[in-house]
Amino acid sequence: MRQRYLALLSVFASLPAMALTFQTRMESIEWTVEGDKFECRLTQPITDFGSGEFVRRAGEQATFRLKAYNAMIGGGSATLLAAAAPWQPGRGDINLGSVRIGSGNVLFNSSQVQAGRLLSGLMDGRSPVVRHYSGDGLVSEVRLLPVKFSKAFNDYQGCVAKLLPKNFQQIRQSEIGFPGEGLDLDAQAKAQLQVMLDFMKADPTVNHVELDGHSDNSGNRLTNRDLSRRRALAVMEFFKANGVQESQITLRFHGERYPLAPNTNAANRAKNRRVIVQLARVAPIEPPAPQATASATAKTS
Repeated sequence: MRQRYLALLSVFASLPAMALTFQTRMESIEWTVEGDKFECRLTQPITDFGSGEFVRRAGEQATFRLKAYNAMIGGGSATLLAAAAPWQPGRGDINLGSVRIGSGNVLFNSSQVQAGRLLSGLMDGRSPVVRHYSGDGLVSEVRLLPVKFSKAFNDYQGCVAKLLPKNFQQIRQSEIGFPGEGLDLDAQAKAQLQVMLDFMKADPTVNHVELDGHSDNSGNRLTNRDLSRRRALAVMEFFKANGVQESQITLRFHGERYPLAPNTNAANRAKNRRVIVQLARVAPIEPPAPQATASATAKTS
């Protein structure tokens, strides 16, 4: 009896765990490419699940994210793989590490390194696979296929080529330095400001500029305050010369009051000669609605 019991245990132990796989049939595979100057997306819809997509924002490398219509996969962690295709014998899957599964529409966002390896794998015929093990032994697997990927990737690269150099989070604040003791913008400062201007032109909702001028402590306080004002004015004139209205610019100047580094040597003093530029979205002030006036109609008898 004991031997029979052990034999049954052995049989059950050898059975595979229950598996649930989501993937689109090969003949129905589609890749879509969408984007603008701010973001590019390369997406494969997944039948009865959602989609897997690579997202690249301006100024960043791509990440990979999995989107679901419903809570198909439980929480916790899952394994991300660049899986070899069945028609590639002798090639093993590449384990790209774990991802944390969330509960919203977007289940996770990979790291940039993981996404880069998935893209390389797709070019090599590998499939992005997300494998999740639940506590009750259920294995859920979501798989994208490399079918038709090469053409879609070329279109995606075309979109990426048109992205702005940086996104809003990267350019919303910039430090314009004056390493010399003068008031003129050097080539590096103009290049920094041009990136900000290009973003404002691409996104008209970014419609306000705040300038804060600073100096070192080389002169007296009044002189330093005036130098910080004139350097901020130099930045303002650059924006105005490139189409930004003065009404869109707020200018402040602080002299030597807020040093970045102690004014103890030439290098530190150079750091303190700067203008901080901040971009913002400011809603226009709506004019008050005109008040209705009562009109009297004269009546004649």
